[in-house]
Amino acid sequence: MPSQQILEQKTSEVEEIKELLKAYKYIGIASLQKVRAAQLQALKKSLTGKVYMRVLKNTLTKLAIDSMEDENIKKLDDYLEGANLFMFTDINPFKLAILLEKGKVKTTAKSGDIAAMDVVIPEGSTGQPPGPIISQLNAVGLPTRIESGSVWVSKDTLVVRKGKPINERLAALLSKLGIKAVEAGLSMKVVLDEGLIITGDQLKVDVEATRKSLQQSSSEAYALTLTIAYPTNENIN
Repeated sequence: MPSQQILEQKTSEVEEIKELLKAYKYIGIASLQKVRAAQLQALKKSLTGKVYMRVLKNTLTKLAIDSMEDENIKKLDDYLEGANLFMFTDINPFKLAILLEKGKVKTTAKSGDIAAMDVVIPEGSTGQPPGPIISQLNAVGLPTRIESGSVWVSKDTLVVRKGKPINERLAALLSKLGIKAVEAGLSMKVVLDEGLIITGDQLKVDVEATRKSLQQSSSEAYALTLTIAYPTNENIN
């Protein structure tokens, strides 16, 4: 049985978590998988005063959530798996997600990692002398040839698509070729926005594509006002 002191400590932590859950407009949960300590420290420093970050135990957080009357808070129960960083903030969650994406860095893949982009090994010299590298390249579907004393890839070849797992054989080859296929950094799993659950996928916004779409819509609207001779502040001159 746990001692009375430990029980009191855990009870105090649960109460503290409850207060945090009540104090902020937005509650985010980010995965700590593939996060380097230096990245986390840099992010905490850059968001000081804007986001309160805290690594909380899932078991204690669940106790806190389940003891609260707010049914919306209980929606976070489904995301209390793995190593998590809780982010308490009043910053718009989409803006926060963009900041987290900008803080990611590309790194060498390990077996089981998920490709951050379509990984294409380009045509050209691998810089490796003939030997075991040839069978390694051929094993992942790369056409090869020997030229000027080194092994060459004969044509650009897609070896793994974005979002797909990288197997052990491919991970070893990418490392040998110096190709960084995964991203390290915080990934937002979910945000609770005043009762509304917004998942990580929904938080991903292509800012440039959205900007171009708005510019095109504005241009088309402007052209329409000229066509129908409808005066506006933009076209009156």
